[in-house]
Amino acid sequence: MLIAQLSDLHIRRPGELAYRRVDTAAHLKRCVAHLLAQRPLADMVVATGDLADSGELEEYKHLADLVAPLPMPLYMIPGNHDRRDALRAAFPRHHYLHGSEEFIQYTVPAGPLQIVALDTLLPGEGGGLLCGNRLRWLEEQLAICRQRPVVILMHHPPFVTGIDFMDQVGLQTTYPLEPIIRRHANIERILCGHLHRTIIARFGGTLAVTCPSPAHQVSLDLLPNRPPEFVMEPPGYMLHRWNDKRFVTFGVAVGQFDGPYPFYERGRSIDGEAPGGH
Repeated sequence: MLIAQLSDLHIRRPGELAYRRVDTAAHLKRCVAHLLAQRPLADMVVATGDLADSGELEEYKHLADLVAPLPMPLYMIPGNHDRRDALRAAFPRHHYLHGSEEFIQYTVPAGPLQIVALDTLLPGEGGGLLCGNRLRWLEEQLAICRQRPVVILMHHPPFVTGIDFMDQVGLQTTYPLEPIIRRHANIERILCGHLHRTIIARFGGTLAVTCPSPAHQVSLDLLPNRPPEFVMEPPGYMLHRWNDKRFVTFGVAVGQFDGPYPFYERGRSIDGEAPGGH
């Protein structure tokens, strides 16, 4: 089972740039082409929030056009830049978006795995929230899925990163999330967005992973009281492979790079020695 994870797409209306300089649509188009060239193809794509930049219907319609070439199922959750009503309106055939009037939360099978998607959106705020209703729903779903490996999707990561200006718009919970996660050893990964870069932390006995953006990345600035900034580091996405025993996660850079080159030529290594000569 191969799951591709996208996050923080920040799609604007056609012809508009995000933050006055980032052509997020062009970046996503390149990312989709990269996904289509992967062998083997991913079995599904998950998108962990901030799908649009302003939450406008026109942005989601633009997003729908950009992801239309993907032949595999696409499962999305909202981030702090998103609006649930506009997202639902632009994707009427994505039935999992329409299961609840209040939140976009759902579970779907992914081969031998079970996807549990959590909605952390707090309208009008950069930070996220898991209220009592959402946490109780999570506990109910985890109890149902005890016999299957589980992957949780959520936009805001559940841990403090040290990137101060992003931690200030982090996740609040009505009561602690970590003990809930710790009670379920079958949770293989918590897949998050929001941070626009790859960050990995142990949380509740499993691994929580944030995903890079296919466009711009949050500055890796670990000094306190720094202003919010982004950098145009190489864009990317994540691939998560389940091999019937464990999850293996790969960071994938999107772009044109030299190679691939063989390590060995004509039976000899690149330093002139026979293979295995080291």
